[in-house]
Amino acid sequence: MAELILTMFFLNVVIYLINEIGADTINALLWHLYLKLPSENSRNVREQLRLKKESLELKRDMNNTSSQDEFAKWAKLRRRHDKSLEEYEEMNQKTSAAKASFDSKVRGVRWVSTSGLKIILQFYYTKTPHVLSAQRLASMWNNVCSAVIAVVADIVGGLVVQLARKPAAPSAAKEASKAQ
Repeated sequence: MAELILTMFFLNVVIYLINEIGADTINALLWHLYLKLPSENSRNVREQLRLKKESLELKRDMNNTSSQDEFAKWAKLRRRHDKSLEEYEEMNQKTSAAKASFDSKVRGVRWVSTSGLKIILQFYYTKTPHVLSAQRLASMWNNVCSAVIAVVADIVGGLVVQLARKPAAPSAAKEASKAQ
């Protein structure tokens, strides 16, 4: 029974942290870590950044070139820019699709490892014979853990805010009243 209590407590801490930090923030962090690995997606992202930089440089060069005075040079820059921009947009679609797929997989893993595990634990402890109904105990402990973690986090957050505040300087009105 102790493992149930500790597991439910740990799950509630993890769920609270995910809710406070934000699932999108966690997904972005995991995506950046994933891109550090040698994979096709990391190569595609590097290529996308290179194409974006090249496209912006060509656009700047094109804007610095007079289309009337140096038409041949401007037209050549224009064709190179259009080609570079087209390649960039193609690569951008690939990386956007890869990121959407990655986010979907991470969301599924996060659900299974948090909410799914809580449901599995409650069903598992339904079959366990015990004096107390283990399913009710798991459900009640889940609610208690959620409430306690939220209250403790609010208290700790309030203390951190209070400690971070600097003492306010006395106002001019208070100083004038003290002087009289």
